[in-house]
Amino acid sequence: MATELLARITHDPAVMGGRPCIRGMRVTVGTIVGLLAAGHPIEEVLELYPYLERDDVMAALSYAAWRAEEVELPLKAS
Repeated sequence: MATELLARITHDPAVMGGRPCIRGMRVTVGTIVGLLAAGHPIEEVLELYPYLERDDVMAALSYAAWRAEEVELPLKAS
């Protein structure tokens, strides 16, 4: 299921500067996660963006959780 959800997240340099978006639309993962973090319930987010589906919101959360677990480490010079 997580792979199916993550397939809803797209990256296109021509859309929102290449930031992760929902299904190629001009709605970023950050926008959706930010609304939820600010206390807006999923139902309200779906009212604000009626063209989104509940799975889009869940995909944004899954993507954000996956990115939060990624670790970038600088390479040490030899």
